[in-house]
Amino acid sequence: MFAHLPAAEPDKILRVMAEFAADPRDDKIDLGVGVYKAEDGTTPVLKAVHDSEARILERQTTKGYTALSGDPGFRNAVAELVLGDVPQERLATLATPGGTGAIRQAFELARKAQSDLTVWLSDPTWTNHEAILDAMGIRWRRYRYYDPATGRADVPAMLEDLGEAARDDLVLLHGCCHNPTGADLTAADWSALGDLLERRGAVPLVDLAYLGFADGIEADLAGLRQLSHRLPEFLLAFSGSKSFGLYRDRVGCVVALGAGQQAADAISGTLASLNRHSYAFPPDHGARIVATILGDPGLRASWTEELSSMRTRINTLRRSFAEALTEATGDPGWQVLAEQRGMFSLLGLGDDAVRQMREEHAVYVVGGGRINVAGLTPASIPAAARAIADVL
Repeated sequence: MFAHLPAAEPDKILRVMAEFAADPRDDKIDLGVGVYKAEDGTTPVLKAVHDSEARILERQTTKGYTALSGDPGFRNAVAELVLGDVPQERLATLATPGGTGAIRQAFELARKAQSDLTVWLSDPTWTNHEAILDAMGIRWRRYRYYDPATGRADVPAMLEDLGEAARDDLVLLHGCCHNPTGADLTAADWSALGDLLERRGAVPLVDLAYLGFADGIEADLAGLRQLSHRLPEFLLAFSGSKSFGLYRDRVGCVVALGAGQQAADAISGTLASLNRHSYAFPPDHGARIVATILGDPGLRASWTEELSSMRTRINTLRRSFAEALTEATGDPGWQVLAEQRGMFSLLGLGDDAVRQMREEHAVYVVGGGRINVAGLTPASIPAAARAIADVL
């Protein structure tokens, strides 16, 4: 059966991980893998998570199933967190294995509702968006988003391209901390986008993977809440990997708003069946950690403080790195890195430059020059800046 099965194309990020691990040099710098790292290079367990797990261990009496859609306490907590005072009669939610699972199930839901579905993706976007859609056989188109000349979002170009979106097309948006560019939309941009989606009848799907990593929880949610409050239909894929540090526990949730009670009920039933026909019951441990944190004022305050510390560290690294690159290259254009948000930025490096950085300087980045700013430290910034200046 499998004799003629073609070899899968290696994942670029996983390849960078393996190459970095095999490099014996002591001064190597990993800016490729998309996980948050503390000063010592580790991805820490948040105190709020540790305390929540201890509480769960003490009180939990069963490992029995919850529900096909996942624990209602978790789903309601996520919906309240991201949308605030949600209209319950329009709400449908689904727990999933990670944010990637939420993206996949949101695509499945949209395809069931619209068999001739077209999904619009920003140029560029997280590469797995494209890969998932290709694997599902769903048609997708790009809309211009990032202007490499300015390092910012090209909103007029985005709106021009999305002006071709048809009714019931799905438009995938990054809630904050755009991956891979770090170039986010302003409040005015979100408003203009809402005008366009309302006029065209297209449906937004917001990928919310980095809540709290841009400007704070409420600020990071302001734009997507604009859309959820004004549009009749709205989809969101939530990930707990970065915001709660629950990478390996695979915490995700689909949050959907229908035009009314009947639509919400249909969405809820469809989402539950999607779980049943794929992995059945979603994992619960990480979801219960999130629900416990969000449901307890003390734990929630602790989590918010830790999230703020991570955000502050990343933004401080951004400013220092922008200064170091400006000094190393003599180009003040690098200052835009300090304006961008989240863990990622695009340096616009070609394959030869990426290879040269790896081989000659032991600095590892993903193809195209996407860097994980959280992989930097005050000690490694000068070396990374010199390496980039050398290969440009």
